[in-house]
Amino acid sequence: MSAHAGTGAGPPKNGERVGAVPGVGPLAASNPSPVADVAELTATIQKVQAEKKELYDRLLRKQAELENLRKRMEREKGDFREHANADLIRALLPSLDGLDRALKYRDRRVPEEFYKGMELIDQGLLDVLKRHGVEPIKALGQTFNPHLHHAVGTVEDAQRHDQEIVEELLPGYRLKHRVLRPSMVKVAVTTKKE
Repeated sequence: MSAHAGTGAGPPKNGERVGAVPGVGPLAASNPSPVADVAELTATIQKVQAEKKELYDRLLRKQAELENLRKRMEREKGDFREHANADLIRALLPSLDGLDRALKYRDRRVPEEFYKGMELIDQGLLDVLKRHGVEPIKALGQTFNPHLHHAVGTVEDAQRHDQEIVEELLPGYRLKHRVLRPSMVKVAVTTKKE
C-alpha cells in the first residue's frame, strides 16, 4: 500500500503535494494567501466569541428572571395563605369574644367547674391562634393609635395623659404585621385649665 492509501486518492498528480486535501490549504484557488486565511479565521473566531458572550449573557438574564419568578411565586403563595388564614381567624373572633364575655359575667347558679372548663377552652384557643401568628393588640394604658384602636367614646380625666386608653371594650388582634380587628376603646381627654 502506498502512503496515500487512506485518502482515497491515487498517486499525486502534477503540482499536488503529498498528503494535501484538494481545495484546502495554501494552494487552493479560493484562498491564495495564508495571511487572508488567518484574518478570516480571526474574524470568524471573534464573531463566534461575541455570539457566545451574547448567548451566555442571555442565559444569565433568563436564570435571574426565573429565580425572581420563583421568589415572587413563593411570596404570593405565602401572602395568599396568610390572607386565607386572616379570613378564617377574623370569622372566629366573635366566638372568642362570646366566650370571653361568658367568662367575664358569671352566673352564680352555674358551678365553678363549668367556668374552669371554659377558661381552659379559651386559653387553648388563644394558644392555637398565637402559634399561627395571632396576637392581641395592647390597648389599656397605651396612647391611642388610630391604626390599632377604634375609639368609641371619651372620658374626661385630669389624672390621665391626653389620648390614653382608659378602657378596652373589645380586644383587637393582629396577624403578624396585619391588623385583623382594631381594639374598641374609650380614650381619656384632659380638660384644659384656663
